[in-house]
Amino acid sequence: MNFLAHLFLAGEDEELITGNFIADSVKGSDFNNYPELISKGILMHRSIDFFSDTHPIYLQTVHRLAPTYHKFSGVITDMFYDHFLAMYWKNYCTIPLDVFSQKTYDILWAHNLEMPEKSRIILTYMSKYNWLLSYAKKEGLGRALKGLSERMKYYSPMDEALNELAKDFELYKNDFEAFFPLLQEYAEGLRA
Repeated sequence: MNFLAHLFLAGEDEELITGNFIADSVKGSDFNNYPELISKGILMHRSIDFFSDTHPIYLQTVHRLAPTYHKFSGVITDMFYDHFLAMYWKNYCTIPLDVFSQKTYDILWAHNLEMPEKSRIILTYMSKYNWLLSYAKKEGLGRALKGLSERMKYYSPMDEALNELAKDFELYKNDFEAFFPLLQEYAEGLRA
């Protein structure tokens, strides 16, 4: 999952949200260096990624992309799923996406001193360009994929995956709609 899904699935606890946000910047057992609930958020993020990366529906999306995008097909799947979550946000959350996004940025900025430097840099760009809200539009998804392509050690034209999405939109949407409620249920169990 990508940023929007992780932040949404974290629930309402500010430290769980923070932990989910910084998880990709925290390596190995370094999660032990954080307060209990931030640490729990980091582990929650990892568990959500494992659940996703091993689930047959998620893997169906990944395998559809794999012939063209190879090892980047998982990253593209995460981005597609954030796109669908943002597009169909009202089906999953009663709070409008723009309100959720701003509230989330506020929470993360309130906890920025607890973050690794890499996470603070990401937060700067994420909030400045309102990534969470931008995922709802094809153009926003395209910018995000292009940015990822340019930051990779080995260039991959991930932004071209928009053509793949346009060609098989309903297939990808159906995968997301079948998978995301299962992921929500799983995340709810992690938060409990």
